[in-house]
Amino acid sequence: MKFLRQTFESFRFAWQALRSNLLRTTLSLLGVTIGIFAIIAVFTIVDSLERNIKDSLAGIGDKVVYVQKWPWGFGGEYQWWKYFQRPEPSLTEFKFLAEKLENAEAVVAMDFRGGVTVRNGNNSIQSLIQGTTHEYNKISEVPVEQGRYFSPQEIEASRNVSIIGADIAETLFPGQNPVGKEFKLNGLKYVVIGVQQRKGASLLDFGGNPDTKCLIPIGAFAKMYHSVYPSIDIAVKGFEQDEGLLEVESEIRGLLRARRGLKPMQDDNFAINRPEAAAKAISGVFGVLTLAGWVIGSFSILVGGFGIANIMFVSVKERTNLIGIQKSLGAKNYFILFQFLFEAVFLSLIGGLVGILLVYLVSFMKLGSLEIILSPGNIILGLGVSSIIGMVSGILPALLAARLDPVIAIRSK
Repeated sequence: MKFLRQTFESFRFAWQALRSNLLRTTLSLLGVTIGIFAIIAVFTIVDSLERNIKDSLAGIGDKVVYVQKWPWGFGGEYQWWKYFQRPEPSLTEFKFLAEKLENAEAVVAMDFRGGVTVRNGNNSIQSLIQGTTHEYNKISEVPVEQGRYFSPQEIEASRNVSIIGADIAETLFPGQNPVGKEFKLNGLKYVVIGVQQRKGASLLDFGGNPDTKCLIPIGAFAKMYHSVYPSIDIAVKGFEQDEGLLEVESEIRGLLRARRGLKPMQDDNFAINRPEAAAKAISGVFGVLTLAGWVIGSFSILVGGFGIANIMFVSVKERTNLIGIQKSLGAKNYFILFQFLFEAVFLSLIGGLVGILLVYLVSFMKLGSLEIILSPGNIILGLGVSSIIGMVSGILPALLAARLDPVIAIRSK
């Protein structure tokens, strides 16, 4: 009980000392404030970027691999001349894989054409046209808000039906229910069977923004575009129990090599791309940014720490006489130690809190489609770093004060 009472008294003395030297306190915490602001601001922006990009990557599927002509390149030399002569994946190969693959939950063919104008009367909008097969909703979410998803018969018959995005629905059919209505795409009439929920803009829209996308059957897409450029992407979704998708990737490689007549010593003439490879590459970039934040913030925190230590030495010098009186009245060494150590930690924590408050205010700034969110983890990190800096900066002055001889301390002026 006595220990708790003395600890509380140490807190009270520390608070009174900070209040009595308000200007000095403010100047001392600036270094810590700037350092914590730099570190937590970088961490917060990096976390927000990573969250935004991972949400975008989720749009191209989880546990999905893509069979394509070109491999995805992330850093290093991209040897395009090796891939230039490769054949394009075809609808025939898609049907072959869909029939033969045993370790796949879904096999989908898709192709894209951007910047296509869709019209309804005098209303028009630029759209991303995506042709796809029936199992597309198994590899990527298609949240239909109005209407329905494709039927197998519509895909097989390559009917002129479409699931449109929210922006397209609002532009072509303002104030109306678009389901069942027609619009024109490349001069052809298409019937709206569904409207996707609004997603909103993202920093990066892998696979295109659903709000401005028209989904149509791959056969209807091929009639319009494949006479010039007959190419597709093949997406294969593996089973949940297939760790690392090793089984489905191995099966794809074996089937496609046999289909294309590749000899054992020949390299693959196709690429099997994984979305997680993009996520890993992005995480590497974010790691560098995080390290840069630590380096920049550490210099400011170091300066702030020296400032706090200097002020604490001055504070010990100014209160030497008071320390002697406290000791002569029975104050223990730990009481004096805690008194100055708490003062240093308080000082640093206040600086850290101000830095975190500045980051919180920055989070209200609009940076395009990027939503900045200050997470509880970053708040705890900022307070933790501040506390450690305060303890490290205050330990030597506190030890000096605790070891003062009471007789000599009382005689000081």
